[in-house]
Amino acid sequence: MSGEVHIYTDGAARGNPGPGGYGTILIYGPHRLELSRGYRLTTNNRMELMAVIAGLEALKWPNCNVVVYTDSKYVADAVEKGWVFSWESKQFRKKKNRDLWLKFLELYRKHNVKIVWIKGHNANPENEKCDRLAVEASKGPDLHEDTGYNSEEENILEF
Repeated sequence: MSGEVHIYTDGAARGNPGPGGYGTILIYGPHRLELSRGYRLTTNNRMELMAVIAGLEALKWPNCNVVVYTDSKYVADAVEKGWVFSWESKQFRKKKNRDLWLKFLELYRKHNVKIVWIKGHNANPENEKCDRLAVEASKGPDLHEDTGYNSEEENILEF
């Protein structure tokens, strides 16, 4: 597969935690795929990361050249500043969203991925569309269970 896949992502939570959703748009040449999903109880950061994961999971071939555009400093800085690799070396001790970061890293390593931070709500049409997809998904009638978030909550309550 030659060329670059552009993935635009956004996550939303109504309340933090609260109902949430993500929106993802993949663009490869003339091809476009829009993805979204809503969850009953989650956080904004989980949805931001889940949006990136959904985009990477949708890729059909290994070793794709991918540019991910996100308005999430949490995601962009964690990857581009190398924090997530340090967290990984320490088994994500005292870090939230371990389940999602592990899944992200698994997918990230299958491709050539560059993460680009873009300012949210700044008239970028694809980012605006992802925002609408995420918000609509968070309000949908068929909200899913974010089991990773719930297990994290249960682990906190055990201490």
